[in-house]
Amino acid sequence: MLIWSGNHCLRYSIWFRLSSRKNIFRLPAKFMLRRYAVRYGIQIPSNTSIGYGLFIGHGIGIVVNPTAIIGNNCNLSQFTTIGSNHGKAAVIGDNVYIGPSVCIVEDVKIGDNVSIGAGAVVVKDIPDNATAVGVPAKVVSYSGPGRYVTNRWQSSTSNNAMIG
Repeated sequence: MLIWSGNHCLRYSIWFRLSSRKNIFRLPAKFMLRRYAVRYGIQIPSNTSIGYGLFIGHGIGIVVNPTAIIGNNCNLSQFTTIGSNHGKAAVIGDNVYIGPSVCIVEDVKIGDNVSIGAGAVVVKDIPDNATAVGVPAKVVSYSGPGRYVTNRWQSSTSNNAMIG
């Protein structure tokens, strides 16, 4: 019970998952999600497409546009914005680390195994296996991207393929 009471990011993630699927907890989960959104400044609409393994590091000031698509094992840090003023927001791949105070603007594609450094403003696509930093964000390295994404979710089919 200590984990549940002390980690508001975990609680937000649980209520987000419960509110985004049709189940008996959907209405109370939407209420709790709205409550945490106001309390902690985390605005991720329940209809946002997010894969498994979402990790919210320090959940304060996170805003995600509902048209964004986020893959598996994405780490969101504090004061992150994934938005769009006109139409569709970003498509973010698997195993992506997004540092503090990052803004991802408009319809950009962020590849798999990407790290985005603190304070970056992403306005152009970032390829797979890259590390990007700066304003505007530029790729600075292709060695060790996504290394900050730990405890990755893996599907049971990929585990069975490795065993068999």
